Amino acid sequence: MQKQAWTWTSTRFSLPARLARWGHFGVPVLIFPTAGGDFEEIERFQLVAALGSLIDNGRIKVYSVDGLAARARLAASPNIDERFDSFLYEEVLQRVRADCQDARIEPMLVGATLGAGTAVSTLLRHPDSFRGAIGMSGVYADTINDLAALSVSRIEQLKGRPITLGTGGGDYENPSDSQRLADALGAKGIQCRFKYWGPTRDRTWSTWRDQLPGMLEELL
Repeated sequence: MQKQAWTWTSTRFSLPARLARWGHFGVPVLIFPTAGGDFEEIERFQLVAALGSLIDNGRIKVYSVDGLAARARLAASPNIDERFDSFLYEEVLQRVRADCQDARIEPMLVGATLGAGTAVSTLLRHPDSFRGAIGMSGVYADTINDLAALSVSRIEQLKGRPITLGTGGGDYENPSDSQRLADALGAKGIQCRFKYWGPTRDRTWSTWRDQLPGMLEELL
């Protein structure tokens, strides 16, 4: 499996920005880390390995970026949501497109816990540039606020962008968060699949490793 990493200086953050890619061809999938995780978190916790068949068969290329927003939020940095959104749109997206040699390619967005909220919120803000979103075991309070502020034209754009929200009912899970967001999206006519993985599925990497490959295949 091919891997490449990039490090650069961003004017939006004091720490270096880092992005990694696994794979050689296919739909670009940008996975956000949990909380303040780094760009290689998904490799250490074997999520990349779980997606190995899709990657090796050239169906997807997986990208991941540092959780700079969460770290800046912990440091009480101002305007963090706006800065991170512009960082994703103007820096990360452009690097992914350059790597894919396609100036218009639309990545799929994926995340778990806080990363799930980032994935869905980024799609809500930029439905012109991203293919869809998958959220796992998500925390969505801020995302629901983003949804409430959408214009009519943005909602129309989102109707062609699939969203899947998955959650278990085991330890540390809160299925009502995902259900509430799914209901709010559906009320606006935005396509959203809600997947309940059952009461024994905890908020853990083993759950996400088991569930993500199938969730991605449904949207490819």
